[in-house]
Amino acid sequence: MPDASDYLDLEPAEGSHILVISAPYYRHIVDELERGAMDAIKEFGATSEKVLVGGAFEMPAAVLLAATRRDGGKLFDGFVTLGCVLRGETSHYDLICQETARGLMDLTVNRGLAVGFGLLTCENEQQALVRARVDQKNKGREAALACLGMIAMKRRFRGGL
Repeated sequence: MPDASDYLDLEPAEGSHILVISAPYYRHIVDELERGAMDAIKEFGATSEKVLVGGAFEMPAAVLLAATRRDGGKLFDGFVTLGCVLRGETSHYDLICQETARGLMDLTVNRGLAVGFGLLTCENEQQALVRARVDQKNKGREAALACLGMIAMKRRFRGGL
């Protein structure tokens, strides 16, 4: 299976600082996502911090709060959002998944933020575990690589961050 680093335009990310935002409702799944993301961030020479949010719905607000400092300074070059939503018996799943994805996409497009989307939206726990585990689909790594790829693109087209 190809790795995202095989087809993304990645470069070393020394000097980049990334915020990893995790919604730990399914802690055992999110732990695996975090492991994959943190390994990729280190592999490309970036540094990171981690914060927890109450759930997936809070992810866009957390990214926005972290991206906008009152003094106009910049703390983070990119963001990796990690979590898991499993389908239940009500429409809550659809609302949370759609609005979280929309909120994060709005931030990437409207504010030019580098956001790696690592929110698993699965039917059941088994599907989520396969996608989260670092020895299987390793979606945490993919989310971090997507963020690193956007940081590289911002450097290329904006001449730095």
